[in-house]
Amino acid sequence: MAGRTYPSMSRRQIEGLIADGRMVFILDQYVIKADAWAPYHPGGDKAIRHMIGRDATDEVTALHSAEARERMNRYRIGKFEGRWINFIPPIQGGKFRLLSEAGPDDVFDNGPDSSATASSSASTASSSDAGSRPPSPIFDHDDDVDVTLRKRQMPAAVSSAASVSSACSGEPENEGMAFLNSLTHEQIALDQEKYPPIDSATQDNIVSKYRELHQRVKDEGLYQCNYWAYGVECCRYTLLAAASFVFLQWGWYFTSAVCLGAFWHQLVFSAHDAGHMGITHGYHTDSVIGIIIADFLGGLSLGWWKHNHNVHHVVTNSPEHDPDIEHMPFMAVSHRLLQSLRSTYYDRVMEYDAVAKFAIAVQHYSYYILLSFGRLNLYRLSWAYLFLGQGPRKGPAWWHRYLEIAGQFFFWAWFGYGIMYRTLPTNWDRFVFFVVSHVVPMPVHAQICLSHFAMSTSDMGPHESFPQKMLRTTMDIDCPAWLDFFHGGLQFQVIHHLFPRIPRHNLRRTQKLVQDFCNEVGIPYALYGFVHGNKMVVGTLAEVSRQAAILAKCQQVIAASGEPQHGHSH
Repeated sequence: MAGRTYPSMSRRQIEGLIADGRMVFILDQYVIKADAWAPYHPGGDKAIRHMIGRDATDEVTALHSAEARERMNRYRIGKFEGRWINFIPPIQGGKFRLLSEAGPDDVFDNGPDSSATASSSASTASSSDAGSRPPSPIFDHDDDVDVTLRKRQMPAAVSSAASVSSACSGEPENEGMAFLNSLTHEQIALDQEKYPPIDSATQDNIVSKYRELHQRVKDEGLYQCNYWAYGVECCRYTLLAAASFVFLQWGWYFTSAVCLGAFWHQLVFSAHDAGHMGITHGYHTDSVIGIIIADFLGGLSLGWWKHNHNVHHVVTNSPEHDPDIEHMPFMAVSHRLLQSLRSTYYDRVMEYDAVAKFAIAVQHYSYYILLSFGRLNLYRLSWAYLFLGQGPRKGPAWWHRYLEIAGQFFFWAWFGYGIMYRTLPTNWDRFVFFVVSHVVPMPVHAQICLSHFAMSTSDMGPHESFPQKMLRTTMDIDCPAWLDFFHGGLQFQVIHHLFPRIPRHNLRRTQKLVQDFCNEVGIPYALYGFVHGNKMVVGTLAEVSRQAAILAKCQQVIAASGEPQHGHSH
């Protein structure tokens, strides 16, 4: 491969390939066509689809081993000279022109641009089915939208009935969408003030410094796993499992359930490490470790988690694309979810219906209650993934599904039959044991949500660099080192998102390097205490609830005015 030469390809040629349905992205200046590889990708094809038309070098480097990157080189079809300017991928609504369509090279912007430097380019786009999309509520707005609604004081200004009427009166046919769109513009403006600008020079500097940081991380041996630390983890797991078994035999069912729940809580952290190849760095070895932990001992699918989590890592906190913040109809962390957005991950519209209106109105009160039963939803998602064959059926991971299915039967044999049916004497004991054992791991769900729910959900456009996006959408939790066992590395989500394959016992050592990098490039490093971070999350949920109430008032004003109401779709 090293001696092979590749033809130079123009941006227009690459655009034409994408318009023709090809899965093309840039990796180290080479053009990669992933069509033949996508069905074999262990993390599914959606993560790849979000990279189409983009320079995916940093995302690929962060999420893949050097061996996996080397295998990708087999799919090179050409080389691009110069600085690549990202397209918006088709899955995100980007437009592309077929090569047969007339048009000059390098002047076409294929979709909305958060920097607003190419707002007129959309009018030149082809109406081809290959790249058509509905108007964006973020960027394709009318010039006569009341700009005062985008100011920082706007939410307070709409608290009265009169201001609600004013916010809704501009575009009655949109049933209050003008109000929600104004919130979107406001959030983008706030992010533009807080974070470095999305111009090529600034973002190139951030990428350059990030790659230097990555080299320092490797040079300091932070990818090398501390197996003694995992020895301690295994001792903790064994102690909790043994305690649960002993208490079960003694008839201390409540205490046994608590220990089992704590066992599951701790296991999740190592399953997370294995899913990112952060233990042995061997794909099959870590996958088997993760499957034993997740499926055989925890009843959850590691394959489902990978399929979900890889997408989360490349489109973090995007309401349309990131499954980790798509919890409709029960929760919404962004006002944009009040617009019945279409999820590209689940391939369905997340309806803002009557159930959602009720649930979101009280979500800041129901948040921890919902998290307490989050494990039940993970069972459902795991079964759907495995038994409907949603994972890869070809390539190196083809047999993982069958090992996972065996793990599911094993789990329900020892837990469902062995404990719940054979050991517990009464239905009441079974009910209490099941509820307690499933509620105790609730902190892990809170820890996962804590890292993102209070952070930005704005779309800053395709030209934002990978490291800036990760730092803008993720927070770390400050805690003493002796509490690391409780958080399991999830308190270092900023560092983890920048370098997902670093073993979690090295994340604290990496923190100082990341802080220095943030200071150097001028990106705020979000670091909060556990209690304060939870307050921020609940505050975000309460704010979205308040915005939903204002939207409802807008719609009431429209109805009272006698204006015809029209539906909307996205």
